Amino acid sequence: MAAKSEKSNVQQLQASSSSSSSSFSAKVHPSELDPNNNNHNNNNSSSYSLEKFKLYETRQRFYLIGSDRNKRVFRVLKIDRSEPSDLNISEDPVLYSPKEIKNLLQRIDEGNRATGGLTPVAKVYGIAGCIKFLESYYLILVTKRRQIGSICGHAIYSIDESQLITIPHVSVQTDLAHSKTELRYKKLLSSVELTKDFFFSYTYPIMQSLQKNVHFMGEQGMPYDNIFVWNAYLTEAIRSRCNNTIWTIALVHGDFKQTRLSIFGRDFSVSLVSRRSRHFAGTRYLKRGVNDRGRVANDVETEQIVLDEEVGSRKGRMSSVVQMRGSIPLFWSQEASRFSPKPDIILQRYDPTYEATRLHFEDLAGRYGNPIIVLNLIKTVEKRPREMMLRREFAHAVGYLNQILSEENHLKFIHWDFHKFAKSKSANVLAVLGAVASEALDLTGFYYSGKPTTFKRANKISRTSTGRYVFLSKHIDLYPFKHSNALFCLAYKVVSD
Repeated sequence: MAAKSEKSNVQQLQASSSSSSSSFSAKVHPSELDPNNNNHNNNNSSSYSLEKFKLYETRQRFYLIGSDRNKRVFRVLKIDRSEPSDLNISEDPVLYSPKEIKNLLQRIDEGNRATGGLTPVAKVYGIAGCIKFLESYYLILVTKRRQIGSICGHAIYSIDESQLITIPHVSVQTDLAHSKTELRYKKLLSSVELTKDFFFSYTYPIMQSLQKNVHFMGEQGMPYDNIFVWNAYLTEAIRSRCNNTIWTIALVHGDFKQTRLSIFGRDFSVSLVSRRSRHFAGTRYLKRGVNDRGRVANDVETEQIVLDEEVGSRKGRMSSVVQMRGSIPLFWSQEASRFSPKPDIILQRYDPTYEATRLHFEDLAGRYGNPIIVLNLIKTVEKRPREMMLRREFAHAVGYLNQILSEENHLKFIHWDFHKFAKSKSANVLAVLGAVASEALDLTGFYYSGKPTTFKRANKISRTSTGRYVFLSKHIDLYPFKHSNALFCLAYKVVSD
């Protein structure tokens, strides 16, 4: 398991009590627009978000009508159905009022009466993607959603139902569109369960941490190039043709949990957001270790967000801590077998320069900053060596890379045999993990929206810090690093499986 705390620079935080809480999303919600503004020709897509849609069809086209949450602003997306294998999409640049969109639909219906008119197809909450197999293009639509929480007033949703819509009209489809191979591909796509572990937001970039969203507020559109957006490829065709992200939703795979609590009469909300990387993804045993690009299997970023309930009134406070975990960045694998509950660990390739491992840590440094601390939880003692081999090779990799890295960017390798420690009746696992986390946070800091009343300098070791180090040294292996104020630095990472 790997965890990492995001670098925090209090002086650069833009989310102060007087400015950040009101406008840190990538989009301004339509409900915040001036209700007296009747200028419907403003097609700046960064000033609103589309959250509710209705799909209509004629023989020649699909019409996707999108509106903001309060149904005050309407847009039209036209999808051609006359081509059996091409995707032709055009976005109407006009912003319509409720009355104007009603009149438009009536005119479309009247103009297509000879071929069946305009027919409603589905109530939609966003396009999750567009895909083509052998011939026809298909739309992946979210038809039911459920709100699972909110961050600073920005709703977070999960998917309850989705639907696959064939774009070409049946009259122009060839036999290839109904072939066994095409139907098999459609069945495989339908087996992807979007109702489990996927979540999204129309107005808040949930694929990024709170700190990044505050620092980069004002940027237009959702960042689909983010490693935690799983449908980036599926939505690329629509986003590129429309040159915006208002028609599609960015799906994050992981988990979102939120609860409310009260401490001394003050209300807070606590959210845990886990984001799984789409790179080198796979099921347990089938994907292990690292690939040639430095991407590790089971790369999961978890963020803890604490929000004061007064945050919407600009008086509240926000805080965030980010952790990261992933598979050990070496070339290794396991062969799953029903006859072996603990498959053998195979070191597939020996890389004398540990190039892939270096790329992995460079990626982490780019995402979170330097230096990086590695807390390795795998076993040190086994009757039949399995994890021990990984520990030894990983330690060699870290030692080799530290010879190349500058001293201030050295990787800090800490080993703690979690399984051995947990077997003791007197073991207090939470106490050790809590001490590790506290020591790290003392030096890394965490994101906080207001000005702190006190600031602890990282180059001074307090009595508490020294005592905590003595406690840790009794339970975990700090080799090969001596006690110093750089033991736990700006980043914190745990690597294990």
